[in-house]
Amino acid sequence: MSTTDRGTGVAHGTENTGVAIITGAARGIGAATAQRLAAAGWRLVLVDRCADDPALAYPLATKADLDATTAASGGPERAEGVVADVRDQAALDGAVRVAVERFGGLDAALAIAGCIGGGVEAWNTPDDLWSTLLAINLEGAWRLAKAAIPELLQRPEPRQGRFVAVASAGGTVGIYRLAAYSAAKHGVIGLVRSLAAELGPHGITANAVAPGSTTTAMLDASAAVYGLAGPDQFAEQHLLPRLLTPDEPAALIAWLCGPDSSGITGAVLPVDAGMTAR
Repeated sequence: MSTTDRGTGVAHGTENTGVAIITGAARGIGAATAQRLAAAGWRLVLVDRCADDPALAYPLATKADLDATTAASGGPERAEGVVADVRDQAALDGAVRVAVERFGGLDAALAIAGCIGGGVEAWNTPDDLWSTLLAINLEGAWRLAKAAIPELLQRPEPRQGRFVAVASAGGTVGIYRLAAYSAAKHGVIGLVRSLAAELGPHGITANAVAPGSTTTAMLDASAAVYGLAGPDQFAEQHLLPRLLTPDEPAALIAWLCGPDSSGITGAVLPVDAGMTAR
């Protein structure tokens, strides 16, 4: 079993491991990322709200979902689940403390928590829905940065820290009747690029991953926004005529955490089956 100490930031006995915190880890892309990193030997703090939100029209992940991801990611010796809302700074600070106290430090922070909602024009979007989408999708990534980056900076030079946020294909284009979601994901890209500029002198990279239509609960909710019978119709937006699986963006996120991505920062990397190449 690999061990990590606060002094090195690199797990002994493996090439591509460390300690990571993942928000939105209970299901979807977050859970797939956790399992990929766990298979590579990372120790993980897995964060999710595990409760529904009254502003959103679909059920969010549950504590049972988070427990299942934690078990699939190596169980109590390799991973710890933490129930926390990304809008709660104190809760995220506490999750980062878990990484430091249990696993000796922090090497990667992955802002994957997200939500979706809409169905009306931007000017008709209810205030509570606008606030919720901006707070979870954008503010949540910023709050993770506030909590995690001071610990990434505790690693000695030369550092190999990573900050990765999930944006969206909708963070690079406008989306009909999903203005709040699109605005939030555009904001994630601006945040990541600014972090890249600020963290570059410290040897820490910051990148965004922009998935296309991926088979998650959020895509089901998107189908409901447009009154579709199911999400399969979204495949028509892709050059590859299919939906993505959560493991496909997770593969890129996990790669961005490793040494082979050391020369990439400030990037917005699509995993969108060609959706934005049209």
